[in-house]
Amino acid sequence: MNHRIVFAAAVLAVASAAVPAVSGETMTVYRSPSCGCCGGWIDYIKAKGYAAKVVMLDDMEPVKERLKVPEEMQSCHTAVIDGYVIEGHVPAEAVDKLLKDRPKVTGLSAPGMPQGSPGMSGAPEPFTVYAFGPDGAKPFMRFNVK
Repeated sequence: MNHRIVFAAAVLAVASAAVPAVSGETMTVYRSPSCGCCGGWIDYIKAKGYAAKVVMLDDMEPVKERLKVPEEMQSCHTAVIDGYVIEGHVPAEAVDKLLKDRPKVTGLSAPGMPQGSPGMSGAPEPFTVYAFGPDGAKPFMRFNVK
């Protein structure tokens, strides 16, 4: 077998593994203009290869209600991509997995504002990203676990 073909195939496999499982749609991120950490998460998600359209809102409550984000799952900003809701400081790895696996859920949430999560400063603390929907919430992925 030609070694150049094998090498090219290996390079292509590695390169495609590094690209997020983005559906080609732009992520729409709703945020308050007064929240600095939201901007940090948007910068992070863009650096991970996602396109983001930012919508500034003074009142986030109507967005969270319309998108059916349960109160216990809420955080500072809310995003939508390919029919899924992404609530708060959810790492790109969880978004990638969501878009690849396509579970029957409303979306993902990193409730509250976990210290050290993408866009948040401070020493990283363990946190859970939850999948939520009409049947409730369940753990989806854990982060910063030693």
